[in-house]
Amino acid sequence: MKESLMEIVCCPMDKHDLELDADERDDGEIISGTLTCTDCGESYPIEDGIPNLLPPDMRDDA
Repeated sequence: MKESLMEIVCCPMDKHDLELDADERDDGEIISGTLTCTDCGESYPIEDGIPNLLPPDMRDDA
């Protein structure tokens, strides 16, 4: 995920801003980390450069 996407992504639950906590970066790309809603506190994982912005009840956490 490119960090510039932070300007357009928002929490799918309440449409508030997301805060980025990047664990791994590579050449301007965020490879892994977490996006956390600044209002409701829900967290969304970033894995292999792809943010999973599905609501918690729709995620496959297996």
